[in-house]
Amino acid sequence: MRVVLSTYGSRGDVEPLVALAVRLREGGAQVRVCAPPDFAGRLGEVGVAFVPVGVSARELTVAAPGPSSLPERAARAVASQVAAVTEAARGYDVVVATGMLPSAAGALSVAEKLGIGAVSVTFQQLTLPSPHHRPLAYPGRPFPPGLTDNRELWRLDAENINTLFGAALNTNRASIGLPPVDDVRDYVIGERPWLASDPVLDPCDLDVVQTGAWTLPDERPLPDELTAFLDAGDPPVYLGFGSMPLHGSTDAAQVTIEAIRAHGHRVVLSRGWADLALTDAADDCFVVGEVNHQALFARVAAVAHHGGAGTTTTAARAGAPQVVVAQLADQPHWAGRVAALGIGAAHEGPTPTVESFSAALATALAPETRARASAVAATVRADGAEVAANLLTLGGS
Repeated sequence: MRVVLSTYGSRGDVEPLVALAVRLREGGAQVRVCAPPDFAGRLGEVGVAFVPVGVSARELTVAAPGPSSLPERAARAVASQVAAVTEAARGYDVVVATGMLPSAAGALSVAEKLGIGAVSVTFQQLTLPSPHHRPLAYPGRPFPPGLTDNRELWRLDAENINTLFGAALNTNRASIGLPPVDDVRDYVIGERPWLASDPVLDPCDLDVVQTGAWTLPDERPLPDELTAFLDAGDPPVYLGFGSMPLHGSTDAAQVTIEAIRAHGHRVVLSRGWADLALTDAADDCFVVGEVNHQALFARVAAVAHHGGAGTTTTAARAGAPQVVVAQLADQPHWAGRVAALGIGAAHEGPTPTVESFSAALATALAPETRARASAVAATVRADGAEVAANLLTLGGS
């Protein structure tokens, strides 16, 4: 079995493919991963063949695009994906496509051209049409105020996607001898997409293949200095916003640290793509870069984060109460799930103040929240990547 895994996005888009690639390789499959150049080192760590796609995802994210640049970016994304996946997938059996919608469309088009299998995957259900939730609005294309009919909203969503990405996709499809696509969203979703999210954290009644989240056990030891900090006092609060650039929230680290200190807790601050930094040299804070979140989250009083699917799932599996300060996209969905499950708090709005964050943190630090987080942790599955690998190698769905 020879499998190409394709994505374009942040760490949260790539890490699940790392897990699936390792599981596939353990089962005897030959695997290549097409992803942004930022993640060459990560794929090298696990010894999986890596094919770089496009420009740095970090640089693209931090650049804060305006709405008018979306079609232009889509054109570059589709073109780079088509070029990379065409070379990577020759002689292979199947392409697994995820990440940014235009990138996934490009990868699926290559599979169509080569006449090989294709699987479309999403890590959350919000991009799948449903009578139960609204679609996500694209920058510069808000839905009409007061419109609540989900059928009409999803119709407008398809229209917006075609306007933003249709020309870019069809130009590239024509370049490899494929006919145009009338409905980009339906093309990417396909007849029965895979949903790689945990059924407890993200229950779904749509016609999908829900495998569970794709994760790997992380065996890396924590740095000695971090371990010493953890050992030197009560469990701290972890604070990090992952790949979010936090536009308009430049003092997010300062105000949240002040609120954490007011609750009598120390802080582990993750730099992330926003390059968060401390504003003083007090010894109650420790700054980290890339570390083993599975090990770290098991030793903290709470995890305060942006609401990425991966961070939410890792914290839930560790039994750590959460404060989710959602910024955009699917993050409010995960914040809502954390609150609904009683395993933490959803901060109201993307820009915390000392008062607002302190209130959310008080909920997360309550004993009943810790007890609920511990109970839910026992129900979160750890075999999603294995399930997906078995489906691929067996040819099932």
